[in-house]
Amino acid sequence: MGLNDDYEDIPGTYVFNGRRCREGYHLNKFCKSLDVEANREAFRSDASAYMDQFPMTDHQRKTIEERDWLGMLKVGGNIYYTFKIAIFDRLSMQHVGGEMSGITVDEFRQMMLDGGRMPKNNTSKAENAKNG
Repeated sequence: MGLNDDYEDIPGTYVFNGRRCREGYHLNKFCKSLDVEANREAFRSDASAYMDQFPMTDHQRKTIEERDWLGMLKVGGNIYYTFKIAIFDRLSMQHVGGEMSGITVDEFRQMMLDGGRMPKNNTSKAENAKNG
C-alpha cells in the first residue's frame, strides 16, 4: 500500500493525488476557465457548447451538469477549482459542504460550529466493516 493509498481507507476522502490530477485535468481546466467573465457568460449562454471545448469524460460532464460536488472530486476535480462552479451558481461553501455531507445548509453550519464531523465511523472503511 503506497502513501496515497492509505487515504483511500478513510470514508469520504478523495485525496487529490497524481492519479486524480491526471484524471481531472480537463475538468479542472474547465473550472479554472470560469475565472474569466466572458467564459462565464459563454457557459451561462450555452453550457453544453462551452463544455465541448474541454475533452472531459461523459461522467465528468454529468457531475458538472448535476452539480454533483462530491462526484466531481471522485473523478479528479480539485476542490479549489470545482468550487468555482459553486461561486458561478452563487452558492456558499456551507451549501456545498452540506450537499456533500447529505445534510442541510443549516445542519452543516451547526456541525461546523459544534467542532466539525465526529470521528465515529469516519476513520477507516476496514474498521467499519469489522465493527458491522
